[in-house]
Amino acid sequence: MLSARSIFYYWFRNMLSRIQTEAQSMTAISTGYWNQSRRPLASFFFVLPLIICYELGSWWLGDGAVRNGADIWMQQLLASSGLVSWLLLPVLTLTILLAWHHATGQPWKISSNVIYTMAAESALLAVVLLSIAHVQANVLSIAGIPASCEIQIEQLAHDTFSRIVRYFGAGVYEELLFRLMLLPLAMAAIGLAIVSQKIKLAAALLVTSLLFAAAHYLGPYGDNFEIASFSFRALAGVFFAVLFIFRGFGIAAGTHALYDMLVGFPAS
Repeated sequence: MLSARSIFYYWFRNMLSRIQTEAQSMTAISTGYWNQSRRPLASFFFVLPLIICYELGSWWLGDGAVRNGADIWMQQLLASSGLVSWLLLPVLTLTILLAWHHATGQPWKISSNVIYTMAAESALLAVVLLSIAHVQANVLSIAGIPASCEIQIEQLAHDTFSRIVRYFGAGVYEELLFRLMLLPLAMAAIGLAIVSQKIKLAAALLVTSLLFAAAHYLGPYGDNFEIASFSFRALAGVFFAVLFIFRGFGIAAGTHALYDMLVGFPAS
């Protein structure tokens, strides 16, 4: 007899497979770098250095570290279940990617060139998102809506190392929470009322993007609410969700982290 944990695993795997299948049906490109870089195994190796940097960096900084909000929320959720260990979330993240790859039945082999190219692609996409931010700021300015404070993430950490650590954590754990975890859950909830797979996916994408934007205003380190910053973060949530669907978890996380670095360092 299947346990509740086993049932959840098979359901979650099925939902991720549906998202991946839907993305594949929308594009004819299915070989070479495009296909390999979308594999969960490629995401595993790509985000591994980001996770190591964030976790060891946070440990090194000690009380001076400002941990990512998504990280804290998921750690609290695990702690409420009696699972208390700072290593549990990063290990669980990597395990999910390996289990997901196993479920796809794809080869257990990724070229190192794919990982390097993923870094270049993430950097390019981060620049694209930065350009979108500037366009949005100009449009809001024309409409008479004050731009947010340089449309950037919180400047809580002031030295280079601690900021890099924070940006890497945001890239991995915010994408884990809002894309890898909440997107399938939102699709399942919306699926109770909607049959069309494409409509479910679009609605789930919108809902999780709004939640992603709203999360930046919660907690003691949350920003003051501004319509400009909220609208851009919702737009960024859509951008990251589209990357997750079509390009995989690794590209979404890498683009998120590099975008945060682009908007963070020029403000110092």
